[in-house]
Amino acid sequence: MRVLYGIQGTGNGHLSRSHTLATYLNQQPIHVDYLISGRRNSGLFDMGVFGAYQSREGLSFVTENGALRRRKTLAANNWKQFYKDVKALDVTHYDLVITDYEPVSAWAAKRAGVRSIGLGRQYAFWEPELYKTLSLWQRQMIKQFAPCSTPVGMHWLECGNAIPPVVREPDNGCKGGLAQRVIVYLPFEDPKVIINALYPLDDYEFSVFHPKLTRCSYGHIECFAPSRQQFSEQFSRASAVISNAGFETSCEALREGKSLIIKPLTGQFEQQKNAEILERKGLATVMKSVSCVSIERALQDRQSAHIQWPNVAKHLANWIADGAKESVRDLSKRLWGL
Repeated sequence: MRVLYGIQGTGNGHLSRSHTLATYLNQQPIHVDYLISGRRNSGLFDMGVFGAYQSREGLSFVTENGALRRRKTLAANNWKQFYKDVKALDVTHYDLVITDYEPVSAWAAKRAGVRSIGLGRQYAFWEPELYKTLSLWQRQMIKQFAPCSTPVGMHWLECGNAIPPVVREPDNGCKGGLAQRVIVYLPFEDPKVIINALYPLDDYEFSVFHPKLTRCSYGHIECFAPSRQQFSEQFSRASAVISNAGFETSCEALREGKSLIIKPLTGQFEQQKNAEILERKGLATVMKSVSCVSIERALQDRQSAHIQWPNVAKHLANWIADGAKESVRDLSKRLWGL
């Protein structure tokens, strides 16, 4: 069995989830090729599990100061190259295409009539309960950006046919962390704004991860470039997580029972919806902006929640290796029942 696995590279959540699943897929008696788009190779890290992966320019989005810029996004993407890449990608020799919201592989599979599985958070919005909350253009975005023939969405709680999240296994058994240590991962915000907001809060110790930072220290603030290993080490020591409203980081925090504080990316409807759901369910504290006052208030008001999910990656790898014969409905029921 030959599988092409396309991964959207714009956010580390897609890569982190796929990294976890790839570890189990690579143990199966199937051949998996990986394709990554949406980020330059120079911005990728810890990619060994994907082997000799392919890369394409794909589609990405432009952010400035914690906000999505739609017009700049439309202008920045090379739509002609995207069309050429879709047309040139031959997927007819694959039995299955998996797309973690990766548009080149998704559209190539649709064009060739090859079965494709849409795997990830975005496909949960295909479920009626969440789909009805979207506007017309949001529905078009969810359906058309990376289409698939078999959607397998992920959600924190049972919702239609969505399955529990794929979350990387912790490197150690440390839960809770030190009360005053906080990990901060806000990759779409200005790092200077983040550090300036944190600097007066010297009752806390912060570990800040950002793609524009290198290893340095400002007293009670330690800065890191993105790294799976270092993030895991600092994550285990923290009692609270401050992040944008992406899916993967929130899952890791909830799985470990850490307080979750989120600031959704302005103008990005998926993150806005995630924030609304997490706040309504009492799973996170939402900040409107990155400021000293907002962060201090959120840390004072924080609460923690602990959700246990099964090892979804292991079960998904088995399901894929078996040809994904079991219906998504039955797969969902089985995983939520574990």
